[in-house]
Amino acid sequence: MEDYLQRLKRYGTVELIHVKSGSSESVSAQLLDRSEGHFRIALDERGEALTTQQWADAFAQWELRGDIKSIAFLIGASDGHSEHLRKGCDRIWQLSSLTLQHELALVLLLEQIYRVATLRKGEPYHR
Repeated sequence: MEDYLQRLKRYGTVELIHVKSGSSESVSAQLLDRSEGHFRIALDERGEALTTQQWADAFAQWELRGDIKSIAFLIGASDGHSEHLRKGCDRIWQLSSLTLQHELALVLLLEQIYRVATLRKGEPYHR
């Protein structure tokens, strides 16, 4: 996790915020509160499955829009996101159809964001 956070600093500001553990409802409420004003992407097993290229294409489209200044990726509680949170997000994506432990999901997310950043810059990491 630390390795990818360090690598991502070359491409922009990255902030990792942990919220207190709790029920799905309480964690979802905290995530919504902390992500206010950001473009929100909930990571959820019911979300849309995208390829890395589709992630890169989505980032490029959002960059052209000009109204999206920051993106918040939301990883939920052990019981997942509440329906209220899913409705409050701009997109719902899945990292995998597998159930992932939260720390593993975070590493996978950071690696994919890094992969997209290098892909968009034409760097060789994504071959």
